[in-house]
Amino acid sequence: MGDVGDVEKRGNDGGEGLVVSKDTAHKISQDPWYQAGFVLITGTNSAYVLGYSGSIMVPLGWAGGTVGLILTGAISLYANTLIARLHEVGGKRHIRYRDLAGHIYGKRMYFITWALQFLNLFMFNTGYLILAGQALKAVYVLYRDDGALKLPYCIAIAGVVSALFAFGIPHLSALRIWLGFSTFFTLIYVIAALVLSIKDGTNASARDYSIPGSKMNRIFGIIGSMGTLVSLGNTGILPEIQATLRPPAIRNMEKALRLQFTAGMLPLYAVAFTGYWAYGSSTTIYLLNSVNGPVWVLTLANIAAFLQTIVSLHIFASPMYEYIDTRYGMDKGNAFSFHSLLFRVGVRGGYLAINTLVAALLPFLGDFMSLIGAFCSFPVTFVLANHMYLTAKKSKISVPQRAWHWLNVVGFSCLAVASAVAALRFIVLHSKTYNVFADL
Repeated sequence: MGDVGDVEKRGNDGGEGLVVSKDTAHKISQDPWYQAGFVLITGTNSAYVLGYSGSIMVPLGWAGGTVGLILTGAISLYANTLIARLHEVGGKRHIRYRDLAGHIYGKRMYFITWALQFLNLFMFNTGYLILAGQALKAVYVLYRDDGALKLPYCIAIAGVVSALFAFGIPHLSALRIWLGFSTFFTLIYVIAALVLSIKDGTNASARDYSIPGSKMNRIFGIIGSMGTLVSLGNTGILPEIQATLRPPAIRNMEKALRLQFTAGMLPLYAVAFTGYWAYGSSTTIYLLNSVNGPVWVLTLANIAAFLQTIVSLHIFASPMYEYIDTRYGMDKGNAFSFHSLLFRVGVRGGYLAINTLVAALLPFLGDFMSLIGAFCSFPVTFVLANHMYLTAKKSKISVPQRAWHWLNVVGFSCLAVASAVAALRFIVLHSKTYNVFADL
């Protein structure tokens, strides 16, 4: 099945005689569990958290938003744990999501899963580039509000910086020190958003917490927000992250997931609730555009959001990089040889150029957040996770357990379709309202 042909046996890799793929130009089986935990936390607390007050709480209100956020966290932990426990099914360590699907379902599903995952990751990265562009524009507006530096230009700058970062970081394991920087950047914009929101909320008069829009728009807004909800804490690339872990991979991944869905979720909840409390239904889709405070604090927070987004984008682009590097030419022996560097510049640069063009063409961040959830977290994390577990473990689970997994498969499939329709509807509506390459 394409790039899963070469394997080797390692008796100490989680079980006697466990088969581990060696057909990859990237590193596997070498990272501690807490490094994977910080990779997951980086994805969970990327600058996307600055949009959750506006994209989740505003269309759902206090009751729906609070229940939705807490319930989604619990369901996401459960679904990701299912995927983690399938990592060694059949006596193999499946280092890619498509490898796992191919082992369970066969060759056709291997290619379907890969196509679906590629689309999902492309949309994730499109959203990151829009977000990075918004952060840059927010900095510019603090000093000059003359409209000279437009959002598409900022997105283009973000694309160039992302490409430069991708040239120097050959694989996911090489992010080590950058995960520390990412955590530092996260603390800056989270603390700034919290402190300034609390100050504004304390000094503000009564806020309006009613759900805005016409009845039809409110209905589609609620449905679309479900897509955003399920993107919380879900990467869609869990097997690829788990592949970097030292054995025992399943136990270590479960530790990483517990870290992510406890300490890692607290900043997300804090920003989402505080932002909505402070500004009500007028909360913007990018929270730092709502807060008031010293210019230097807002500058620092937006620059931190921009830089953290560059690291997060690299995480979600890494499965595509791994595929291209393995199949088409990175030197496995030396990731920094002239050939390897030239290869990354050409191929990764081209990939990010296409991503940047799409982001600048349709810079509707809230809609992309909903679309990501519909196309990524629903099918990959929830639908496939439950069905793969059901298929792989069907002889070992009870009838009530099988019924439970089938209920998840059918229910999340329906929600995925509904959320995708709602997100696409809003993208179409906004495309009619704004020109392409809109300066939002």
